[in-house]
Order: sequence, then C-alpha cells, then structure tokens
Amino acid sequence: MANKVTNLEQLLDRLDEARQGQETVSLGQLMDHIGRRSFGPLLLLIGVMLVSPLSGIPGLPSTMGVAVLLLSLQMVLRRKYIWLPGWILRRNISQQKLAKSARWLRRPARFVDRFLRERLSFVVDGPASWPLALVCLALAVTLPLLEPVPFAASSAGLALTCIGLAMISHDGVLALIAYAVVLGVAGLIAYNFL
Repeated sequence: MANKVTNLEQLLDRLDEARQGQETVSLGQLMDHIGRRSFGPLLLLIGVMLVSPLSGIPGLPSTMGVAVLLLSLQMVLRRKYIWLPGWILRRNISQQKLAKSARWLRRPARFVDRFLRERLSFVVDGPASWPLALVCLALAVTLPLLEPVPFAASSAGLALTCIGLAMISHDGVLALIAYAVVLGVAGLIAYNFL
C-alpha cells in the first residue's frame, strides 16, 4: 500500500479492500493491506479485531495474544522488520464476519478519528515507546486468561486499539487512556481469577 494508515477509518477501509473477492481473509493478507513495517498499524489491527464481534471467535484472543507478545518483544528489541510465524499469518476470518465487524465499527471510528491529533507526543515517541511495549507484553499475557470470559478480550482490545492509534497519530493522550484501560483490565482479571 502506498499510503500508511493514519486513523481508524483508514484501517477499516483497508480491511474492506482486503476482503474484496475473498471467501476468507488471512491475518497475513490483512497485514499486506495495512503494511508490515510499523508496529502501530498492526497493534491497531489486532485491537480492532478484539474490540469487534470477531473476539467471540474461539481461539482468536489467544492467537492474537501470541501475536501481540511477539510484536511487543520486537518493539523492545527495536527491530526494523516485523516477523510473525506462518501459523498466525495463516489464521483465516470469513469475509462476511470481517465485513460485519467493519460495518459495526464505522460509526465509532468516525467519532474517534475526530479527536485524533498529535499532542503530548513525548508520551509515545522515542524512549516512551518502551513502556508501551511493556504494556503490550502484559496485555498479551492476559488475552488467553480473558478468553473463557465471553467478550472480555474486548477490554484488552480497547487498550491495544488506543496504543495503536496513539502510535500512528503520535497522540500521547490516547497512550494515557490506554494505560487507564490496562488498569481496568487488571481489575477485571483480579475480579474474575483471584
């Protein structure tokens, strides 16, 4: 893709492009449409998948947890090229479910995108990306724990969506919101498992 993803609606447009003429769409195909060189759009993609009704697909939250784990480790190591194993890249979603999820997210995307702007970028850029990577690492570990609770993975997906959006728009306010959501996820886990 020539243009990089800079907001939520553009990501949904790319999802619609990826599913055209397909019966199923793999995570690898989705990555090809949003780009494989930047962590922000990939975390946003995973977050959006987990916030949407797709999070109810059995095994998807755990698979996305492994993907986030690998992405966050690569963020910490400052890798320039992103790598995910073939079994994750081949994970398929029916084009109907993808279309339904994209439609479901259109109105919230338009609302959220109105507030995106570059601000407090020091909370996102440079050395500040390390705490974000560590938060992603913590979320990756929680996703398999949240899977048995119906749609609970959506709370972790919300945090990942905020982190991905913060990274692509250099919006530190969204990063701070993501930290608050992570505290909520920790509370959800404590309530359900402790």
